[in-house]
Amino acid sequence: MGHYIATIRWQNDEGQDFPKGKYSRAHTWAFDGGISVPASSSPHVVRLPFSREDAVDPEEALVASISSCHMLSFLWVAAEEGFIVDSYVDEAVGEMGKNDQGRVAVTKVELFPHARFSGDRLPDENQLEQMHHRAHEICFIANSVTTEILCSPTSESD
Repeated sequence: MGHYIATIRWQNDEGQDFPKGKYSRAHTWAFDGGISVPASSSPHVVRLPFSREDAVDPEEALVASISSCHMLSFLWVAAEEGFIVDSYVDEAVGEMGKNDQGRVAVTKVELFPHARFSGDRLPDENQLEQMHHRAHEICFIANSVTTEILCSPTSESD
């Protein structure tokens, strides 16, 4: 099985009052492929200027990870079924709340995938639903989290 590496780097800026929580949450995620991504706590969790609005926060990353894994699984399923997918867009939404233990968590992620198909063979509504269901079942990330994941797909053809 795979081995995945992410290096997280944070540095305390001098002059900030760390014990009073007045420090920057901005940091960097570096991945083994060479890309670095600016990251921070969410401004919904830690107010500005102690967070960065223009950086990815862990909650967004979780939502994006679930959506990306679902898309990759869906594309594989669609290809296996003989369908041609021309494009795929998902504006996924994560929701914070309290879990069964009363802890704050990302309790729900809703996917809104929209696939565009072409070719002689196009999926009907039932086939589309079944492909998304299968994609959810084989998605590594969905299999790794306890967050409720809902999927409301749409599609079109040329």
